[in-house]
Amino acid sequence: MSITAERKSELIKEYATKANDTGSPEVQVAILSERIANLTEHFKGHNKDNHSRRGLLKLVSTRRSLLDYLKKVDENRYKTLIEKLGLRR
Repeated sequence: MSITAERKSELIKEYATKANDTGSPEVQVAILSERIANLTEHFKGHNKDNHSRRGLLKLVSTRRSLLDYLKKVDENRYKTLIEKLGLRR
């Protein structure tokens, strides 16, 4: 259900705004989106796993907060990020 270290480093490399960037909203949202996608796949086979579902809702809420912050700070970065991640269809 969690992401591997290799996948996490790939995401950091892809979405980083500068070298060794792990704290920018873009990187955090990308990592959260990957974890959300993994949990969504998990629920296809485990419908009644309510403890993990609570964690999923918490991840979605955190991602939403980061996206709201990014939109408030720099709307162009927000638009490119959601386009890159495929959010807001």
